[in-house]
Amino acid sequence: MQDNQTASSASEFSDSDVELLKQFVDFKNTFLHRLSREIFGHEKLLEEILSAMFAGGHVLLTGVPGLGKTRIVRAIANALALKFSRIQFTPDLTPSDILGSNVLTESLHGGRVFDFFPGPIFANVVLADEINRTPPKTQAALLEAMQERQVTIAGRRYELEPPFFVLATQNPIEQEGAYPLPEAQLDRFLFSLTIDYPKASDEVAMALATTCESDNLESTTVSRDEVLKFQGLVRRIIMPQRVAEYATTIVRKTRPQTRISTETTQQYVEWGAGPRATQAIILGSKAFAALDGRPVVSFDDVERSAPPALRSRVTLNYLAQAEGMTVDLLTRKILMESRAELETEIE
Repeated sequence: MQDNQTASSASEFSDSDVELLKQFVDFKNTFLHRLSREIFGHEKLLEEILSAMFAGGHVLLTGVPGLGKTRIVRAIANALALKFSRIQFTPDLTPSDILGSNVLTESLHGGRVFDFFPGPIFANVVLADEINRTPPKTQAALLEAMQERQVTIAGRRYELEPPFFVLATQNPIEQEGAYPLPEAQLDRFLFSLTIDYPKASDEVAMALATTCESDNLESTTVSRDEVLKFQGLVRRIIMPQRVAEYATTIVRKTRPQTRISTETTQQYVEWGAGPRATQAIILGSKAFAALDGRPVVSFDDVERSAPPALRSRVTLNYLAQAEGMTVDLLTRKILMESRAELETEIE
């Protein structure tokens, strides 16, 4: 049944999009090969970042110091022909340091006028480094930019040039001088990703590569216009109705007050994920399908997209913290139950 629906949906994909999809896969292969020369052991993470970028979303990257979070972002920016800026978040950073400000200057015709000097947010790829080390007032300066792709200064709106992608990093073990991101801020990120320690072989390769004379790496040949075309392509990837319902069911199972919630959810969850989580899963699923060269989203794409989409959108209670339950473990249980129900339904 699913195969017939997939074939029918794929036939609706235009010939120009089929060709563009092939170009997208070629770009992905070239891009990941280029990054593999300086980023070791994080292939899955890089694909997840790429998926979020071409789905038009933002990424929160969490990991302890020294694992290469900033290096990964810089490598991605260097491999694309896009404008890159880095914002180092510190306790004394102000919103105007991010967004820009109006400055009183001398006019060419005499007198004084206010000129707007844009801040580092006016770039295509923005690295928000250690975003949890600045107060909430400054963190909130990113909300409008991330959601509406614009900033408002003194009542005047300034559009951000597409593509616009924020990749924020945070250190989970710092407590002093750190400000946890509020839920509204976390919800602006399409994916929340974690970076772990590398395998021994990858760590050896990393140590050798970073302690010798650096090579001049070739740049991946993809223009800003091509990035925008690929983002448009991801939006046109076909999402079958049944697959969309499956994604919605997964999200609804994270809410303890719903009829279909699992026993684990009712025991450990304080607040479940909202509708934006469903949107994130669907967009991520479309991007994963496109990266694999497929014009139609599958159930596997949804299950691949769910963990990073839900990771920062489910709030666990004190019992979960006491018993070692995490959002990832909860998501795994929900996916296993949802897959079992799906297979029973298909049979």
